[in-house]
Amino acid sequence: NKKAFVELLFWKSPAAVREMSEGYGSLREGEGAARSRAPPWTPQEEQELRELYWKYKEVEGQDVVAAILAQLSAPGRTRRQVVKQLVRL
Repeated sequence: NKKAFVELLFWKSPAAVREMSEGYGSLREGEGAARSRAPPWTPQEEQELRELYWKYKEVEGQDVVAAILAQLSAPGRTRRQVVKQLVRL
């Protein structure tokens, strides 16, 4: 690829660099940035998150997010996902 030097001028993710070095289209399904994308929150999960937040927000000396994660019925949610969704709500 004679124009690869132009791509070097811009920041790349590790997945993009791997794809450039191994050939475009070399990433299989489920790898790279798409793999790390979290599943969207359902309305039921959002409602549960609201209820848990209102339940634990007034408790002193306790980490609200940790309490919510312990009670959340949706497995696999990370602390960062919960905090981001709370801010969005």
